[in-house]
Amino acid sequence: MIHSMTAFARRTLQNEHGLMTLELKSVNHRYSEISLRLPEDLRGIDSKIREIIGKTVKRGKIDCTFRYRAPEMVETNIELDQMLIEKLLDTSKVLADKLPASAPINVLDLMRWPGVLRPPELDSETLGKQAMAMLEEGLKELEETRAREGVQIKKLITDRCTEMRAHVKLVTDRLPEVIENMRSRLREKLEEYKIELDEARLEQEMIYLIHKSDVAEELDRLLTHITEVERVLEKGGPVGRRMDFLMQELNREANTLGSKSVDTDTTKSAVELKVLIEQIREQVQNLQ
Repeated sequence: MIHSMTAFARRTLQNEHGLMTLELKSVNHRYSEISLRLPEDLRGIDSKIREIIGKTVKRGKIDCTFRYRAPEMVETNIELDQMLIEKLLDTSKVLADKLPASAPINVLDLMRWPGVLRPPELDSETLGKQAMAMLEEGLKELEETRAREGVQIKKLITDRCTEMRAHVKLVTDRLPEVIENMRSRLREKLEEYKIELDEARLEQEMIYLIHKSDVAEELDRLLTHITEVERVLEKGGPVGRRMDFLMQELNREANTLGSKSVDTDTTKSAVELKVLIEQIREQVQNLQ
């Protein structure tokens, strides 16, 4: 199976530990590149996340973003810093003795003081395990999407390979007719200019022209490369670089076919082949 490099996945988890969100986005890239955005609470598992993504995604640029929001204090048990409260009260009494006209400290004043109300300490290990579990699920969804798109790309490429085979066959079937047309045109030119050549010399000229415009090797190589494209698609796996190389080879042969062409229909087929190859190349850019 082949995989596209373009996909998106999202996972959300909300429980007593807070709200955690994961977003995975992959786009095409020549190599493998991983970009991470992590909250401070997950910095400790940066290397583990990269390792797992690297094992799953072999090629492409991956953006992995974790967002975390701690639970609201109203939804959790509120802890008080008893030592801090005692210090604040003692200090308040000292100040009240020196400033008897000042307003007394109240409960709300104490609660607003930084550090008096403390949320429960975060369990970093638990958060890390939750993040890794979400990553596994997210990568599974990402790969399923990439696989589905890979199936579509495979069909598009296979259909165009079928069209290319048809053009190669068309040119191959016309070769005898093209040679006969060349022979006829040569005779017409000789008669037009009143040049007389014996049959032996005429055959020599024909052999030269045929050799100069011979496209049999190009047609054979085109078929060979098309067959290899189909084989690579069936084999599956990371095929992007291999397919990119094959597109270069196909384009080279199509260019040579067009430059050697002495026939209008052959030239048209060469142009159509280049169009189909370019269409495949655009799809290949998205393959892992």
